[in-house]
Amino acid sequence: MGVRGEIFSNRVILPNRTYFFNVKENRMGDLYLNIVESKNRDNGGFDRQSVILFADDLQQFLGGFEESLKVLEKAVREKKHSGTTKKENKTQDFSQRTPRNKEHKGGKGKFRPKVKREPHEKTPDKNP
Repeated sequence: MGVRGEIFSNRVILPNRTYFFNVKENRMGDLYLNIVESKNRDNGGFDRQSVILFADDLQQFLGGFEESLKVLEKAVREKKHSGTTKKENKTQDFSQRTPRNKEHKGGKGKFRPKVKREPHEKTPDKNP
């Protein structure tokens, strides 16, 4: 086992950010995937965001991820097919957009009330 329970680590470097995919084991023996996004700050240093996914939850997470990916790919294809550019999309008529606030009761968008979620049964130690 590596540093702080690290089993595997992979890095994806992009022009303006880097992603780290770390498979780790906490002190209780639970395996989890830690996904970290690191971006350079304008004034120096880095901004880091992290998501932790336990091995037991990965299949459900991947199901949601794959569904979202299909919708995203379809939207990209339709956007390329329609020939609109980013600049043209910004100048569209915003009056036709669906409002995204609590008062919204209908229209094309979906209204999702906030749901209080119970904490996950397995939480990693602060220092896995």
